[in-house]
Amino acid sequence: MKIGFVGLGKMGARMVQRLLGKGHEIVVFDRDRKSVEDLTSLGAKPAESLEKLAALLPVPRIVWIMVPAGEITRNVLQDLSELLEAGDIVVDGGNSNYRRTIQASKDLDRKGIRLLDIGTSGGVWGLTEGYCLMAGGDESAYLEVEPVLRSLAPADGYARVGPSGAGHFVKMVHNGIEYGLLQAYGEGFDLMAAKKEFSLDLPAIARLWQNGSVIRSWLLDLALRALAEEPGLESVRGYVEDSGEGRWTVSEALDLDVPAPVITLALLARFQSRREEAFSAKLIAALRNQFGGHGVKTPDSRCERPEP
Repeated sequence: MKIGFVGLGKMGARMVQRLLGKGHEIVVFDRDRKSVEDLTSLGAKPAESLEKLAALLPVPRIVWIMVPAGEITRNVLQDLSELLEAGDIVVDGGNSNYRRTIQASKDLDRKGIRLLDIGTSGGVWGLTEGYCLMAGGDESAYLEVEPVLRSLAPADGYARVGPSGAGHFVKMVHNGIEYGLLQAYGEGFDLMAAKKEFSLDLPAIARLWQNGSVIRSWLLDLALRALAEEPGLESVRGYVEDSGEGRWTVSEALDLDVPAPVITLALLARFQSRREEAFSAKLIAALRNQFGGHGVKTPDSRCERPEP
């Protein structure tokens, strides 16, 4: 198939490479000219603008966008709505908020343009391993795009999960689950690292757990990879960012009265990781001193583990 691709970052560029390797014709656009040039050298056709990209595509056009969620996505969708025609298809493969996706779909539908929201999981490994694709939107549009999905995904790695917004909703929950899994692995290995008397070999344990253990997983594979490269992770700062999906998942759980304590606490733990000297911790230490006479550490004092 011949499709347009907008957004050539870490995910987008690799997706284009995978599609080129499967024989698709891809017209690419990105504000970063170097990204366009790199993919042009691999066989993609460059476009200097969205207008040029639309002109280079056969009707009905298919344009896949992989740009940051929020204002950038809204701007690209608005620009495309003025360039495309009734019957054309736009795929939003980013992590947009599903509520905004539903509204965007309605806006485009008034012009006869069909929007598919396709949650995309696979990270930088998707180029070789394939991407898990969670699609929401018009079924006829999904069927037209299916040859592209088949090329991007591993076997049984793509599906239409529901109407407009469903794809991004399912991807949001997927990422919320990811928060909890990452937190559990992090805490478990932290506990083993703290047990100094056993001198535990963390890479060896991760490797052991990958054989027959009920907690074996691809994330554990990646933990093994990271620990094998640097067992103490000395060069990694314990600062964990979040890109929004975890917050949306927790908010949705509150709206639907669904208890989600693990995901919620995993999100809060990420907030805590960014605070080297949290005021709340300082106040708790001061209060313990006030009511119980417990010692208070000064900023330059060593933090030592109390005797068991």
